[in-house]
Amino acid sequence: MGAGGRMLVDGKKEEKRGSVNRVPIEKPPFTLGQIKQAIPPHCFRRSLLRSFSYVVHDLCLASLFYYIATSYFHFLPQPFSNIAWPVYWVLQGCILTGVWVIAHECGHHAFSDYQWVDDTVGLILHSALLVPYFSWKISHRRHHSNTGSMERDEVFVPKPKSKLSCFAKYLNNPPGRVLSLVVTLTLGWPMYLAFNVSGRYYDRLASHYNPYGPIYTDRERLQVYISDTGIFAVIYVLYKIAATKGLAWLLCTYGVPLLIVNAFLVLITYLQHTHSALPHYDSSEWDWLRGALSTMDRDYGVLNKVFHNITDTHVAHHLFSTMPHYHAMEATKAIKPILGKYYPFDGTPIYKAMWREAKECLYVEPDVGGGGGGSKGVFWYRNKF
Repeated sequence: MGAGGRMLVDGKKEEKRGSVNRVPIEKPPFTLGQIKQAIPPHCFRRSLLRSFSYVVHDLCLASLFYYIATSYFHFLPQPFSNIAWPVYWVLQGCILTGVWVIAHECGHHAFSDYQWVDDTVGLILHSALLVPYFSWKISHRRHHSNTGSMERDEVFVPKPKSKLSCFAKYLNNPPGRVLSLVVTLTLGWPMYLAFNVSGRYYDRLASHYNPYGPIYTDRERLQVYISDTGIFAVIYVLYKIAATKGLAWLLCTYGVPLLIVNAFLVLITYLQHTHSALPHYDSSEWDWLRGALSTMDRDYGVLNKVFHNITDTHVAHHLFSTMPHYHAMEATKAIKPILGKYYPFDGTPIYKAMWREAKECLYVEPDVGGGGGGSKGVFWYRNKF
């Protein structure tokens, strides 16, 4: 998984980990308008028919995998049936992650020119994956408005060393990192939705299921109620299926693939916003463009296509979030010459990158006097206790 290779920043290959080029923190010598001018105009056009073709494609594959698993796996002799189910889980989990990404496009109004179509499709697809669509859409919009901000970003907000938990240093070893990664990949997404774990600091409990929580304003509460209704409806359907088919059957066909979807979602987001070359800013330094450029494109190999290129075109997505995914690769190629050293890409195989970031990106501190244009308002990842 991942095409291999070393860190690519400013078009040069990294020869060793110690020579990673940080994303520049100086004000970029270009504007958002200049970046947009470099992109062919058709890249911003949304096609309802083409967007729906990806929905149909993914749902057909998911249905095919489900049909094969439920119709033929019980005919397989041991140990082939024990091998077939894990293969199904991985394939189905990957395809359903693609479905999640399409719903994500709907949340950005990148699916079609019709907001009601985007919200209807997004609500159905995300609810089927137990995601509160509008609730997530609202907080995710704020993430895009405040990317890289220490105070206002909404996801994977790094902590200063002074705010780490008392047992964090005891997890700074291989067994501790394995435990942390397992917990993050399995429980990270539901814990974020339910309790805002790894999200922005609020002065009281923040939950994506609570219409009266601090995440939402008065006029957004109805949308949270609609999201909760969608979740309850799907849970009721799942309950009826479990009552008819059995809990084990439901877990094998739906539950385990959903865990894989959640794991991929957390992994993708984590690696997009966690890297020793990426800065974070406090309110004295942050601005929208530098924040949007503080994200990392990654290479997931063949899964780039399965995940509709959310993995390797994330920088372009943060710059122009209403652009449909099927134009994002062309747009990324167009903006690279403009961005230059401000375009971060890491081609490290994903399993290596995941372990490396878990080892090297433990907390953030300002790099004052570090010889790299240090500023009290710019924070970089550290790993030494």
